[in-house]
Amino acid sequence: MHKPLWIEGLSDAIGFVGGALLGYGLARVIGLDPLAPGYETATVFGIVLVGLGGGMGLQLARRWRAASRNQNAPEN
Repeated sequence: MHKPLWIEGLSDAIGFVGGALLGYGLARVIGLDPLAPGYETATVFGIVLVGLGGGMGLQLARRWRAASRNQNAPEN
């Protein structure tokens, strides 16, 4: 049976926000500021890292759900 949609939405949100925060942290560690005013090169690359982190976190959440669904599936 499929899990309720709210679990799917919540896990997607947690994965995306968590990944975006990790991307933001990585950007800050390497000296990029995604929240700086203007669109300087460092700002744009920081924004890209935040977006990539969010996308990767979302994909990890979806893979985790798929793995748990496969693990709980009855074997025939």
